[in-house]
Amino acid sequence: MNTMDIWQTIIDWLHRIGLHIDPETARAVGDAAGQVGDVAARAGQAVGQMDMASMLALAAALGWASGFRLYAVVFVVGLLGASGLMPLPGGLHVLQHPMVLVISGGLLFVEFFADKIPVVDSVWDLFQSVLRIPAGAALAASVFAADSTTMAMAAALMGGTLAATSQAAKTTTRALINTSPEPFSNVGASLAEDTVSLGAIWLALTHPLVFAAVLLVVVIAMWLVIWALWRFLKAIFRRLRGTGDAQEPLQKT
Repeated sequence: MNTMDIWQTIIDWLHRIGLHIDPETARAVGDAAGQVGDVAARAGQAVGQMDMASMLALAAALGWASGFRLYAVVFVVGLLGASGLMPLPGGLHVLQHPMVLVISGGLLFVEFFADKIPVVDSVWDLFQSVLRIPAGAALAASVFAADSTTMAMAAALMGGTLAATSQAAKTTTRALINTSPEPFSNVGASLAEDTVSLGAIWLALTHPLVFAAVLLVVVIAMWLVIWALWRFLKAIFRRLRGTGDAQEPLQKT
């Protein structure tokens, strides 16, 4: 079943329950769905012809993207596998199970909005940080799970490290952004993370060598940003603590 068939099935189901979509809207959405399907089909062909370098690129993309958007990665990859647009390698087949799709889709819905609200995004990240790194390692290892235990272990180490890097960059950046009273920077940062996490998977599937080069540059840049922001945040905390200590003698007098 291709993307247009899936969209037509959805329209027919909506008609049966009494919801009627304007023909122009249905056609526009159908055309957009067809374009998405073409992109996914090309990605699926790339998966079917994967060599070791391509599988390593996919494992790295899954690990790195999980540090930003774990549930989006699980849901989108599982949906592509379930729809037949992309044959999933290794142990990733579990992602296309209906129960996994329902749970990851629901959590993705919650995360999409929670990640765009100041302060709430930091609290959400705090709870999710214990999941993203091991999940990134597990997803990366699953690419090789059916082929090689050694490669699966190496992929797990790589995926976990990349997930930790993106998670740390996300957390420190959001801590800085939350010092601004306006909410638009949070929304912009969150949408950018949505885009790059899914874009990384697409690039790894279609152009693995390009992805490897881009990832190397991005990871180095992230380490530099984490180091700079951490020093900046420590300076702010020291200044606030110094201000509090200076006010105590004044209050006593």
